[in-house]
Amino acid sequence: MKIIADESVDFEIVEALRESGVEVAAVVEMAPGISDDEVLEMANKLQLLLLTEDKDFGELVVRLRKPNFGVILLRLSGVELLVKVELCVSTVIENFEKLYNHFSVLDERRLRIRRVYK
Repeated sequence: MKIIADESVDFEIVEALRESGVEVAAVVEMAPGISDDEVLEMANKLQLLLLTEDKDFGELVVRLRKPNFGVILLRLSGVELLVKVELCVSTVIENFEKLYNHFSVLDERRLRIRRVYK
């Protein structure tokens, strides 16, 4: 399992995913400060699922139909960090195949998965 994490993702999530065996490329380590379009380009070039807390990726992927290999949007603001980390790690590990090539939204109650068209 390989993903790329946008700068908006708490680094504790990146670390926990790595500890769970998920290969995570972190934008903050590779190219901090790049635009959302550049992040999406990087994810495409590497053919990786993108993990983000930035709602702008919904606009890019769903409305503008920019090429992608899937996006997981975390809508967990206000959720305790430890709970956020546990939710994210378990969701990625248990649903990775379903998340690939889809736009998914994870909130504290559920995971919604929507097919994206390229």
